[in-house]
Amino acid sequence: MENEPDHENVEQNLCARTTEEELNKSFNLEASLSKFSYIDLDKELEFKTDLIDDKEFDIPQVDTPPTLESILNETDDEDESFVLEDPTFLNIDTIDSHSYDTSSVASSDSGDRTNLKRKKKLPDSFSLHGSVMRHSLLKGISAQIVSAADKVDAGLPTAIAVSSLIAVGTSHGLALIFGKDQNQALRLCLGNTSVGGQYGAISALSINNDCSRLLCGFAKGQITMWDLASGKLLRSITDAHPPGTAILHIKFTDDPTLAICNDSGGSVFELTFKRVMGVRTCESRCLLSGSKGEVCCIEPLHSKPELKDHPITQFSLLAMASLTKILVIGLKPSLKVWMTFPYGRMDPSSVPLLAWHFVAVHNYVNPMLAFCRGDVVHFLLVKRDESGAIHVTKQKHLHLYYDLINFTWINSRTIVLLDSVEKLHVIDRQTQEELEIVEISEVQLVYNSSHFKSLATGGNVSQALALVGEKACYQSISSYGGQIFYLGTKSVYVMMLRSWRERMDHLLKQDCLTEALALAWSFHEGKAKAVVGLSGDVSKRKSVVADRMIEILFYYADRALKKCPDQGKIQVMEQHFQEMVPVIVDYCLLLQRKDLLFSQMYDKLSENSVAKGVFLECLEPYILSDKLVGITPQVMKDLIVHFQDKKLMENVEALIVHMDITSLDIQQVVLMCWENRLYDATVYVYNRGMNEFISPMEKLFRVIAPPLNAGKTLTDEQVVMGNKLLVYISCCLAGRAYPLDDIPEDLVPLVKNQVFEFLIRLHSVEAPPEEEVYPYVRTLLHFDTREFLNVLALTFEDFKNDKQAVEYQQRIVDILLKVMVENSDFTPSQVGCLFTFLARQLAKPDNTLFVNRTLFDQVLEFLCSPDDDSRHSERQQVLLELLQAGGLVQFEEGRLIRMAEKAEFYQICEFMYEREHQYDKIIDCYLHDPLREEEVFNYIHNILSIPGHSAEEKQSVWQKTMDHIENQVLLFKFLRSLLDPREGIHINQESLQISPCVTEQFIELLCQFSPNQVIETLQVLECYRLEETIQITQKYELQEVTAYLLEKKGDIRGAFLILLERLQSRLQEITHKGENTKEDFSLKKVEDTMVETIALCQRNSHNLNQQQREALWFPLLEAMMAPQKLSSSAAPHPHCEALKSLTMQVLNSMAAFIALPAILQRILQDPIYGKGKLGEIQGLILGMLDTFNYEQTLLETTTNLLNQDLHWSLCNLRASISKGLNPKQDYCSICLQQYKRRQEMADEIIVFSCGHLYHSFCLQNKECTIETEGQTRWACYKCTSSNKVGKLSENSSEIKKGRTTSSQVKMSPHHQSKGDPVTKKATSEPVLDPQQVQAFDQLCQLYRGSSRLTLLVELSQNRSSDSYRPFAGSQSSPAFNSIFQNENFQLQLIPPPVTED
Repeated sequence: MENEPDHENVEQNLCARTTEEELNKSFNLEASLSKFSYIDLDKELEFKTDLIDDKEFDIPQVDTPPTLESILNETDDEDESFVLEDPTFLNIDTIDSHSYDTSSVASSDSGDRTNLKRKKKLPDSFSLHGSVMRHSLLKGISAQIVSAADKVDAGLPTAIAVSSLIAVGTSHGLALIFGKDQNQALRLCLGNTSVGGQYGAISALSINNDCSRLLCGFAKGQITMWDLASGKLLRSITDAHPPGTAILHIKFTDDPTLAICNDSGGSVFELTFKRVMGVRTCESRCLLSGSKGEVCCIEPLHSKPELKDHPITQFSLLAMASLTKILVIGLKPSLKVWMTFPYGRMDPSSVPLLAWHFVAVHNYVNPMLAFCRGDVVHFLLVKRDESGAIHVTKQKHLHLYYDLINFTWINSRTIVLLDSVEKLHVIDRQTQEELEIVEISEVQLVYNSSHFKSLATGGNVSQALALVGEKACYQSISSYGGQIFYLGTKSVYVMMLRSWRERMDHLLKQDCLTEALALAWSFHEGKAKAVVGLSGDVSKRKSVVADRMIEILFYYADRALKKCPDQGKIQVMEQHFQEMVPVIVDYCLLLQRKDLLFSQMYDKLSENSVAKGVFLECLEPYILSDKLVGITPQVMKDLIVHFQDKKLMENVEALIVHMDITSLDIQQVVLMCWENRLYDATVYVYNRGMNEFISPMEKLFRVIAPPLNAGKTLTDEQVVMGNKLLVYISCCLAGRAYPLDDIPEDLVPLVKNQVFEFLIRLHSVEAPPEEEVYPYVRTLLHFDTREFLNVLALTFEDFKNDKQAVEYQQRIVDILLKVMVENSDFTPSQVGCLFTFLARQLAKPDNTLFVNRTLFDQVLEFLCSPDDDSRHSERQQVLLELLQAGGLVQFEEGRLIRMAEKAEFYQICEFMYEREHQYDKIIDCYLHDPLREEEVFNYIHNILSIPGHSAEEKQSVWQKTMDHIENQVLLFKFLRSLLDPREGIHINQESLQISPCVTEQFIELLCQFSPNQVIETLQVLECYRLEETIQITQKYELQEVTAYLLEKKGDIRGAFLILLERLQSRLQEITHKGENTKEDFSLKKVEDTMVETIALCQRNSHNLNQQQREALWFPLLEAMMAPQKLSSSAAPHPHCEALKSLTMQVLNSMAAFIALPAILQRILQDPIYGKGKLGEIQGLILGMLDTFNYEQTLLETTTNLLNQDLHWSLCNLRASISKGLNPKQDYCSICLQQYKRRQEMADEIIVFSCGHLYHSFCLQNKECTIETEGQTRWACYKCTSSNKVGKLSENSSEIKKGRTTSSQVKMSPHHQSKGDPVTKKATSEPVLDPQQVQAFDQLCQLYRGSSRLTLLVELSQNRSSDSYRPFAGSQSSPAFNSIFQNENFQLQLIPPPVTED
């Protein structure tokens, strides 16, 4: 039965195979598979290696190459990765290329540390490529290996070699020869156990090219040659290499008389077989001595008969891998070193690997050597030029995330890698994409470790070679003809590439139909990897794959219908078909089989209404992208009906305009589109279905014309229709179809004439008697004048200057003038658009239009009418556009300037003056224009600084500027632009070095022209003197500004008196006005002044003594209570209640600074209230008492909370400190030695509250100490490392969770009690020891938030008096991170938690 290790849960009935079928797949196809690698070469030549784009570096031939000994004696530089030893000998640059990241099941779950280096989670390769390799057990051979071990004491298998036969060597010196037919019969049993006892186990095997000779290498160093036809022993070689070393490798070359062997001493020998006078002899020559460098892998270059004439084969190349280098030498015509590479830095336990294969690069077939040690595979392309020199090109190397123990070419495009945890990785060489991962641990692979350690001869090998041998499996894996054989302890397995049909069938058996179709499409497009069985030309291959895909699609459709849920909601069925049906549609369209899609597939899916609906919806994106044309009428009809039933009318419209609707019922489609307001589709059907271009215009005009003529506002839908109408007219006049494509060229002139004739009709069809002339032009002008004129302008551009075109243009212009000029229902902007359009047309050099100049004068009068103040900026902008469009030639310039000045069109004046170079007059335009007055300075600067103006022009501008500077307004604007940073001009005031006099002059001008902005400006200005500025503000009687300056000066009393006087005057106003008008406004001014005065008192009370505070607050209180004293109970003041409320506000504000008894005493001492009028202030006094009671309650509550928190915190702190420590282990967490055994030094034991235990010496070496206030504190090394704290913090409160400053207990090694702390000297300062700090940190964590004390402190800080300061300026307060702004802040409404004992 075939074994599928990557899909173990496949049903037995799907994957069961007979032994005969398995063997047929494994061996009877050998002929075709053995040719595969060369078929693959032809394919690479056919595709011209588009994927290979690496830069080549040729290696020149060297006249005097170094010897093997000189190379091996050179010192390796371990720090350099993959560098050449002799740059003069070999000139190769390392190409920094990025390898393809492959997907796999992570192999890091094994105990091998080298496989933990790189882990990458990438897309599953199975879903992309399916199962690429077929994994089969050779049952016949496996059974006979086990039987031979039992019956003839053959021993366990040790080596395998494969050619036309399969040779398996055993541990007792036997070589079992099996056939590769179905029976897998044992052909020969070479050797015997007695010889095996003398020679030891077979450690290496090799079969020559014609499968006539077998070389066996033994663990004790002997070599035998056997005739595979007769089973005779031909040679027994015992002196080919030094005795006492095992044979690690023995390899035939392409020359049957030449072989290479490698022993456990690291030496390499060349064996030459001769037959002289009937006597077979063997001559041995040492190619490389192990004393110069131990070689552990050799690989001669083999060529198939198809490539026997290749120019490289005459050199008989041999690749050798030592522990430090890769060497390639030529054995013929004479021994010669061709190249050498050092490994660079690598794991000393990794296995060196070598593998040759012929590949096609740039239309030439040449050998490529793959070599690796560890996790990087390098590829070297070897070729010979016309002069006979060999060049080496380094190809893109392959980076892996696992270490290799075997590398095998399965063909020139595909390689199979075995990692150190016995997982096979199938990789495409060119793209470096991982195609499949196969677990082969069940093979129980044979390793050659005992031979590398030479155990049979006493183990006399180097440690380095023995370390490499731990993972060596050179003799357990053999490849031949596209097959790879793996030798297990009791079995032999073979792996080969599946054919393309087999890969698809395998996915189908796994019920992966979508993946099977995707894989088949990759075969169809030639993008699949490791393809077997597809040959011939491209069209034939595509046809074969397409036929197979159609079979799968029919099966897929049947399966979709069969597996549809019979019961349940309609949504469940829709979801089922939405997953299945789009796949069918996609692949039918990709295969260009619309006939199949709309006939058999559609009929099959129509059996289920839900599937039919999903099928129709799948067609939508293809129709919209114009990838699907030629839909059958029945499908088209069903498609429209389906979307109409689902109320998806917008989708219907989008589909109709992309379909050929000539086969449908046109009238029915038009009716459906119009009823559902599908205007684009309506136009499309009229145009394409009936070649009718005017009827859709008439239908749209009938909708939008009535409301426009009635002066009504259009609805959103009518606006959409109007816009579509304009676009449609534009398309027709430009020769384009609406909404897509172009009108047929033979219809373009006809359509243009029809549209023009329609637009200029005098009356519409069935027009009512009251209809005005030219209704269509009038409607479009009312709808959007500018866009309609733009359409006409574009149309005029396309017109040829023939007689008919000129007549049409003039006629349109005459109609426009008649409609707009003779009617007063058009706005100035609309009229201006018309004349701007006309001016542009008249300004053309080839203009043929005629317009009466009197009309332009009328337009000028209309736009510059001084009687109409509405739309001033609009009328000016329209006239400016008209002039810029070329309309200036239609006016008399002097009259134009006079009318513009009269209408205050300063931009028009500027336009005219600039034409006449009267730049000085433009300054007046800027100054008189309130919208642009701030730009006058930029204009003056540009005129004076930018070249291009004459000296006279600049002088006139300068003189005009100086004249205006004498005007205070211009000076004020200049200074404000210069000094006020809020104007957007950021100037460094220090660089200007402005004197205070200039700033004070600006402040004085500001007091004149903008008194309301004085305070805001003073807050941002810097260079002014307080005394002079106070005099300026007093001069202009700006009391609020004066108070601000006095406060800034420090004269709080003076500032207060000014504000108090202002408050008293406003109180007198409302007192004397009584019930006059604007009482609310007067009261608002009183309230604003009072708030400003309170803010002044609050800001400064903190810095005053009690007497000075009373001098501020009591006059303010008396001023607020004075109006209430004057009113009597019989005739109360109309604002009595409002004044009481304001007075209460004063009392509440002053209570924070003045004692309550003092306030009451001051009130009661008043003679008015001392005579029995206490009832007037009863409400004020009761309000003060309520405030006092509230604050007293708040203070008591706060005190109780703080006392409870303090008691609870101290109790838990005491409990935490007195609690003992329980170490997690009895060994140091750094040196891993038990603390009881380390007695060589007087070392203390430190136990942390986290449970970790250390020697103080180990901690000190790790620099886990913190110096705090002269004391040395320890920090837990593991907790610090796990928290990734880069630098130990010196403040324990800043360390998260208290893990870094864990408390510790020191113990002497002579006193092993865990709870015996070392007594410390008391310090003079009350500093918590580390254990107390740790306990306190843990205590704080129990809150899971901020303490109540922190909350109260925060609340008290937030009640800052700065919030009452209106003149606080722009200086920002220091940044303060509030706990209330923390996103994790939560208010705890539960009692404190109780800690565990």
